[in-house]
Amino acid sequence: MIQSMTGFGKHVVQLPSKKVTIEIKSLNSKNLDINARIPQSYREKELELRKMIADVLVRGKVDLGLYVEITGEETTAEVNQGVVKKYMQQLSNITEGDDLKLLELALRMPDTLKTEKNDIDPAEYEEIVKAMKQALSEISKFRSEEGKVLEQDFLSRLDGLNQLLQKVREMDPERLNTVRERLEKAVADLTVEVDANRFEQELIYYLEKYDITEEKVRLDNHLKYFETTLKSNDSNGKKLGFIAQEIGREINTIGSKANYAPMQQLVVQMKDELEKIKEQMLNVL
Repeated sequence: MIQSMTGFGKHVVQLPSKKVTIEIKSLNSKNLDINARIPQSYREKELELRKMIADVLVRGKVDLGLYVEITGEETTAEVNQGVVKKYMQQLSNITEGDDLKLLELALRMPDTLKTEKNDIDPAEYEEIVKAMKQALSEISKFRSEEGKVLEQDFLSRLDGLNQLLQKVREMDPERLNTVRERLEKAVADLTVEVDANRFEQELIYYLEKYDITEEKVRLDNHLKYFETTLKSNDSNGKKLGFIAQEIGREINTIGSKANYAPMQQLVVQMKDELEKIKEQMLNVL
């Protein structure tokens, strides 16, 4: 069953002193492109988190957001008292003001807070990993649901193409007769005498150039192969894209050989259906 590259997954985990929210969003892309927004304190785990995403989502433009809200008294930041006092002293030399005003100004200056980097608590990180797995499970489910919608649309388009191909088959004898009559009339209108045997040979050669039997067979095979691949266990958007290209080649060849307005109208309709398939194909994993 195919999967869409569009999806969203979110999970929230409550830790003793903080709430961690993980959001994963994906859109279509030719390759895997991960954009991670992670707090500095978790940066050392970024590669591991990226690998978790790559193993599950495989392809797409993916945005990972890891947000931390402190709910307890935990903090790793302290006021750098020496720096603040130095700023206050320098400011007092420049302008007059009470200590409270000078302190307010000094705290806006660089390096007034010092942050100690603590190692990530293994138990805390284990909970974050569980939350990641849950968010990935949700986005995978989302992608599968979107894939079902895409599959139904593809099957509908394939049915339309098969119906149009059947009309081409039914119209083909009439087309060849019309082309033959047109040529015979053109020769009959000539003022010179034409060798009947030679004309018959040239007519057969000409009609063979416009024969679309092979194209009809190949197009039918490509449509069946597309449907088989669509219903396979794996979602392979690139393979479906290649098959769609082959379908397009056969349709174009039929159009170039048709030399018959009613059939060329059918070809235009087939191209329209195929174009809609290609547009949706961009979202398939």
